Amino acid sequence: MNAGNANLINAIVLVAMGAWGYFGSDDPSPTALIPVFIGTILFVMTNSIRAHNKVIAHIAVVLTLMIFVALIKPFSAAMGRSDSMAMMRVGLMLLSSLVAFVYFIKSFIDARKEKGNAS
Repeated sequence: MNAGNANLINAIVLVAMGAWGYFGSDDPSPTALIPVFIGTILFVMTNSIRAHNKVIAHIAVVLTLMIFVALIKPFSAAMGRSDSMAMMRVGLMLLSSLVAFVYFIKSFIDARKEKGNAS
């Protein structure tokens, strides 16, 4: 797996789980659409990440980190309500964001090593 594929999977998970959380709720909150919005942006960035566009990759890693941090509060709230479906949805978004973040960092480290070897 590479950063581009991890980003694509993360984007799909964010859109799918965020939409499920919004449309599956009896009383939906517009904030439930934030992962959908971020996931859509990440999805659009996927080809540029695969093409090793450094600026887009850095923007994507910042968005990934931001959504990861932002999802911690909804996860803890779902745990407090003992809402197992919400915990599963938000937990899956947290997991996919964490995995994507790790692959981004790995790709940055690999690029730095490759640049060092080229000198």
